[in-house]
Amino acid sequence: MNQSRPKVKKSRALGIALTPKAVKYFEARPYPPGEHGRGRKQNSDYKVRLLEKQRLRAQYDISERQMVRAYDRARKVDSKTGEALIIELERRLDALVLRSGLARTIYQARQMVVHGHISVNDRKVDKPSFRVRPGDVVMVRERSREKHPFQVAREGGYAGEGETPRYLEVNLQALAFRLDRDPNRKEIPVICDEQLVVEYYAR
Repeated sequence: MNQSRPKVKKSRALGIALTPKAVKYFEARPYPPGEHGRGRKQNSDYKVRLLEKQRLRAQYDISERQMVRAYDRARKVDSKTGEALIIELERRLDALVLRSGLARTIYQARQMVVHGHISVNDRKVDKPSFRVRPGDVVMVRERSREKHPFQVAREGGYAGEGETPRYLEVNLQALAFRLDRDPNRKEIPVICDEQLVVEYYAR
């Protein structure tokens, strides 16, 4: 899914910083890319909802098909569909690898999983879409621990300035974390008006 479009340009188009590098560019140029980026634009209801859906997809770096599947699962949950959708996406293995501080970006987290560096309950898992359940223990595999990215992670290099979400118990020294419980929507650091996303798919 990792598209080749430059992440900074994509960030400006969607109005959210997708990488730490994009944050700096955002501060300097807080408007969409291109010749007419600063111009006034009229947004239809459809376009507003579409943009919100694209923003959510980009923050988890997932395909449209994966998004639709997550939405279909969220609709069957006995709670608000929008909140259930965000929680469903947050339980992805690559998302939690990012939140735990083992990776700097969602793209790096995805790569770590795909390349077989991550195990769940002592079993190698190489699918970023793997849904982590409460009680699952995720860790960097023994053979991968001396690789440079994980040494940086062990020293807190990817932890950033934000706090570790309360639904995770993290031990960076051990390069491991556990999902203690399902996240609450308010705790998930994703910028999204999920009701607009629900309206997009319910149209």
